[in-house]
Amino acid sequence: MRKTPTPIRFAGSQLREMRHACAFFNGDDEAFRVLFPFMQDGFARGDKIIHIVNPGERCRHSHRLRMAGIDTTTAEQSGQLEFRTNTEAYLRDGRFDQERMLDVFETLASGNAESGFPLSRIVCHMDWASEVRSHIDDLVEFEARVNDVWSRHDDAVICVYDLAKFGGDTVVDIMRTHPMIVIGGILQQNPFFMPPEDFLRELRQRRLVQVSPDKTTS
Repeated sequence: MRKTPTPIRFAGSQLREMRHACAFFNGDDEAFRVLFPFMQDGFARGDKIIHIVNPGERCRHSHRLRMAGIDTTTAEQSGQLEFRTNTEAYLRDGRFDQERMLDVFETLASGNAESGFPLSRIVCHMDWASEVRSHIDDLVEFEARVNDVWSRHDDAVICVYDLAKFGGDTVVDIMRTHPMIVIGGILQQNPFFMPPEDFLRELRQRRLVQVSPDKTTS
């Protein structure tokens, strides 16, 4: 039976048992101001920090951490800090495969890791999904399904969304798939969250309506 995990400070509050959060920001500067203390606390506590970033932005994110006082070279050499690109993580072979990604996150979870770190703090920048409509449709379903993985582990997973890059309907769906939410830089329990099985049932019904044109009799 899973024990109650030690709370993690984040965005003016605490992550307790529910640790899958969506965080909405207006630009990278606001995101870094909120996320850096969370990562800094993880370094201090000996947790593993996994940062999934946009292609071509690894150096910029690493530079920001160094400027804020993190020895990124030592952290990467020890395995405590790991950068992955969205292309490597989500879009391998140019496509988003939900089953593969569920396996990837199961592997990254601290309960299955062999690195010796007590847990992982995973920050995922989700801008990649805004570029192709089919990516958004698959992502929304995946965000609901991956709650099953994180319900079995103590890892903290923050999915970062830039509000300028996603439409209102997508933002609402993303909200409904995360038990915790950051808005205005403050973490709170998400009042819009739906149990995954309920959300997925609604999503399937919605898709049936979209693909089934109205039939008329002559």
